[in-house]
Amino acid sequence: MLDLTKLAKQMQGLSQHLTQEAAASRQRLELAQQHFQNALKCQNELVQRQEKWRDRILFANATPLEPLNTCIDIPIPPKIHTVIATDGSQISPSHHEIAYCYLLNIGRVVLHYGQNRYPVLDSLPEIFYRPEDLYFSRKWGIRTEEWMSFCRTASEATVLAELACGVKEDKGTEEVPMLAMVDGSLIYWFLEQLPSQARDRILPPILEAWQKLCDAQIPLIGYLSASRNVEGINFLRLLACPHKVPDCASFCPNQLEKVPCKVFEPLRDTTVLSTLLKPGQRSCLWRSNVRILDLYQNQQIYFCYVHVGTEIARIEVPSWVAQNITMFDQALGLMLAQVQKGYGYPVAIAEAHNQAVVRGGDKTRFFAILEREMIKAGIKNVGTSYKEAKKRGSIA
Repeated sequence: MLDLTKLAKQMQGLSQHLTQEAAASRQRLELAQQHFQNALKCQNELVQRQEKWRDRILFANATPLEPLNTCIDIPIPPKIHTVIATDGSQISPSHHEIAYCYLLNIGRVVLHYGQNRYPVLDSLPEIFYRPEDLYFSRKWGIRTEEWMSFCRTASEATVLAELACGVKEDKGTEEVPMLAMVDGSLIYWFLEQLPSQARDRILPPILEAWQKLCDAQIPLIGYLSASRNVEGINFLRLLACPHKVPDCASFCPNQLEKVPCKVFEPLRDTTVLSTLLKPGQRSCLWRSNVRILDLYQNQQIYFCYVHVGTEIARIEVPSWVAQNITMFDQALGLMLAQVQKGYGYPVAIAEAHNQAVVRGGDKTRFFAILEREMIKAGIKNVGTSYKEAKKRGSIA
């Protein structure tokens, strides 16, 4: 139980720290704005340096494909359109439960606008209990809980592609503009830490699902709210570098230490762009250069930032969306309409989450069904551990 009286004594020190940090943040922002204006004058030169020294630069940085100060109004979307989204949730395995297993639940949403058609609001649950599902990843040193989350990411992409392509094939929807959305980044950073054999079980199904969307000409968007990304800010570090060439491998091999070009840290891309963009506008288009994308084949990831009214959101798309200007503009318009309908957050993604989330009551009913089946099968002494039982029934 939280002792609020003791906690209140620490709040004064926290408030003083936040006041000091706010002042330091304003100074960093002013410095970043100065570098932003200077970089705008020599943008092509910086891009050339970036490309030339790419293999020697040790921090993640993106390449701007338009002038840095680009501010483009997002077009109004057509009234008749369809939006598809998926999201996932799970019941994690626990040795304290009646059986060691886990469940993935993928929420599915299809919203039709101006078509007089019923929406799709449901979920697809799948239970994993075989030894190859529970212990297979341990040979790579990956815990079952981690592996479960990786598999969920792949399942979300697969279900999204199947759902969207199924809607596309329905009679009467061939010419209806469509948008597929996912919550979060399309750059799966966790893949960097995985052995190649483990990675080959997660990434190919995702890329295959994206290819299906590409073949069906259904744009895909990854929506990041409250993005902490610094790939854009890191482009300015090329200008802040005190050396003649940005050769991090020679001059600054330990990026965890304080290095001369880290003059904006911990400033984020969204902080700088909030002073530039107006509601309904997007920033310049960027190409991400993170090394994990070398495994994405022809599915490179591009991104931009959009002022959606309530925040600056990061929008990520595969290369085949970014390179089709008509598709890209229409996708952004449909995305912005979703945010407006959801009062600050895309309604399709929010509903997909609501369909996927496994609440306490759902978990209780899941294990009740499992217990009944185990008893029916003749298994005796079915029950949770004493620890779990005590946690559920505190005497306090």
